[in-house]
Order: sequence, then structure tokens, then C-alpha cells
Amino acid sequence: MDRVTATSTTGVADPSRAAARPRVLIIVQNLPVPFDRRVWLECQALKAAGYDVTVVCPKGKGDPDHEVVEGVTLLKYPPYAPGGSAASFLLEYAYSFLATARLVLRARRRGGFTVLQACNPPDIFWPLARWLRWRDGSRFVFDHHDLCPELYDSRFPGGRPVARRGLVALERATFRTADHVISTNGSYADVAVARGGKGTGEVTVVRTGPDPLRLRRRDPVPALRRGRRHLVAYLGVMGPQDGVDLAVRAAHHVVHVLGRDDVSFTFMGSGDCHAELLALRDELGLRDHVELPGRVSDETLVDVLSTADLGLSPDPKNPLNDLSTMNKTLEYMAFGLPVVAFDLKETRVSAENAAVYVPDGDIAGYAQAVVTLLDDPPMRRAMGEIARARIDGAFGWPYQRRAYVEVYDGIMGRAGAPRQRMIALPDVAEPTEPAEAEGRPSTQEA
Repeated sequence: MDRVTATSTTGVADPSRAAARPRVLIIVQNLPVPFDRRVWLECQALKAAGYDVTVVCPKGKGDPDHEVVEGVTLLKYPPYAPGGSAASFLLEYAYSFLATARLVLRARRRGGFTVLQACNPPDIFWPLARWLRWRDGSRFVFDHHDLCPELYDSRFPGGRPVARRGLVALERATFRTADHVISTNGSYADVAVARGGKGTGEVTVVRTGPDPLRLRRRDPVPALRRGRRHLVAYLGVMGPQDGVDLAVRAAHHVVHVLGRDDVSFTFMGSGDCHAELLALRDELGLRDHVELPGRVSDETLVDVLSTADLGLSPDPKNPLNDLSTMNKTLEYMAFGLPVVAFDLKETRVSAENAAVYVPDGDIAGYAQAVVTLLDDPPMRRAMGEIARARIDGAFGWPYQRRAYVEVYDGIMGRAGAPRQRMIALPDVAEPTEPAEAEGRPSTQEA
């Protein structure tokens, strides 16, 4: 990835040339860019389609305030995360809104924006969209990554009704302000229509498909197995709703109950629960079997997933997870890995026969599914082929990129932009799956 740190207020070599292209501003609050893979793919797609793209987001470790990465201007503010309570989220979001507004004003020094795209969570940036619409005539695209009311329900069970009503009101204001909604799956598109009041022609499904050229299996690195026959991987956020503690407990069942000393586990990622997971690992006597390195480089990620035998998606069933597409599941599939998952609606849509589905909360069943797959190389191979075929087909980014760019071309009224594509696409075409998937054993219950 080529980086050029900007030293001027424009961040581009030729401002007059940049001004000839439609300007797009993308706001992200919960992850830095380009670490946010979905948003970075969107930036690159817009840039390739002739748009001038600016992103406002929090800083990652060591990031400058202002830089240009592969032609995309990045303006960043120091993150602020005071804790994991509901009140701390309120403080974090207030700070993020003010920091974002300051950088939006800075970005406008080069001129107005044609389109503002805000990515949630949180649903707080619609006032900026309305201001830019009044000031510049900007259009507003809402990139719907999360269901914030359901996220609150999942993180704070039994939380205050007034807080949830506030989140629903913010979500409704965001939907009403949006000229177009981009939903990450069909379930989210249904929410945009039913709860957000959008017409079906105002919603387009763009899944977070991996880039099949960048994420693909290469030669394994045997040392990553740490002297054992098998490696099992987890990749993703480690928050209260992500179920990584369930995966650690399943690893304990594999090692200490089923007696499998031939399996190493590597759980990549960070989040609010990382320290608790380290403590749980040590409490369960898994220090020698489970590695929790935190956030890793892309190189390490590719090495681990190229060496692993399968990927874990331990997200428990709750109001958020059941309707959400798990990026980690699709990334495992890009590497041709079979997946072990709890039985969630949208996980089935993503993986179908590339995963084994376990009843929610059944840790012993989850551990047994892991061991069963490890002991059946032909089944793993067949499921891995199904997984990769789905990424090479409808679930990969090239397919999704077309739908994404067509939203912008439609808003802009660009010549040749297919008007009929500006509709909700809750179910994309599926690639043909190998016949080996038929008749495979499953832990699914009716």
C-alpha cells in the first residue's frame, strides 16, 4: 500500500484537476481507514470510477493527522474511548461528532461535496448531512453497517428503555435524511424499509465481500502450528457480543475434555474483552494451546489463515448477530476454510454448505464439530472448495463493487448508469456448489 503523507492543505498535487471530479466525503467513527476493509474497498472503487474521495475517521496507532493513501485523502482525529458503559458511549459519540464536524469544515476548504456517505455505528451524523445539503446541495448515502438499537440490546441486556428509544430515533432520523441506503445484507435492507420508511428503490444491498485477488490462500507456514498437527483460527473483534469467550471455552473442551493435544488455536483481533480473554485462557490452562496476539498485520493474517485448517465464527444468537453478516466468516471462506458457527440466519446466507452449524450456546457441540472436521480432511477440502467458489462468485467484492458504484452513478445521473440497479437486492445470485457437499454430516438441529 503506497502512502504519501500530505503537507499541504489540499493533499493532492493538482487541485484544479481534482475539482473537476465529483467530491465524495466518507465519515467513519468506529475504525480507522484503511484498516476498515469495507470502507477502504469502497474508497478504491469510487476512486477508480472517477470520484475524488476524502475520508474522516479516527486515528490508528501511529497514524498522521492528514495523509493521502493511494489517491484517497484521509483526515483523522485522536480516538476517545472512555470505557464500555452506556454512559461512556454517549461521551465517546459526542466527542466523535465534534471532532468529525471540525474535520468536515476543514475538508470543505477545497470546495463543497457532491455526496456525503456516513457509515454507522453510530447513527449521529445526519445533522452534518442536512447541513451539507443546505450549504452545498450534497446528497446523503447511509452505509448501514450495524443495527444500533439491536447492538444496544445485545451489549446491555435489560438496559434502559429510554436509551433504546433514543437510538431508534437517531436511526429513524438517519434513514429519513438519506437519499439512498446501502445495506450490508437482506435483513438490514428489510429494516431500512420496515423501520426506516425507505422505499425499495432507495435501498441497495452491498455485501462486505472480500477481495478475492488479495485474500487468497498461499503456502502454509508450519511454524504457526507451534509443533502440533492442526491450527484453528479466529479473526475479528473481541467485544461482549462476539462470543470469543465461547470459542475459548470450546478450545478448553477440545484440549482438556476430548484430550486433543494436537490442536493449536490462534485468535487474532482486539477489543473491549481482550484482557478478559487472556485471563480466561490462563484460568482454563490453555496458555500453551491458545495464542491471543491482538491486532495483527495483514501479512500475519494471511499466513495464519493460509495455515489454518478451519475458522471459528462463535457469535452467539442475539438480536444483532442473527441479522448481521460476519466479515470473518467471509474472510475464512476467501482462504478456502470451512467454518464452525452457531446457527444464525445471515451466517447461513453467507456460508451455506461451507459451514457446520451448532445450536446456540452448545459449547460441547461446538468443540465436537471442530474435532470432527479436523479428523475428516476430505470433508474439509470439499467445504473449502464451496467456500472459495462463493467468494469467487456473488459474495466477492468485484460483484458487490458494481452495485456500490452504480448507487453513486445513479445519484449523479452519470450517462450510462443503469437506473434499474437502484433497488434492494436482499438475495444475490449464488454460485454453483460442488456436489461433494451433499450428504455431509451436520450438527444442525431442526
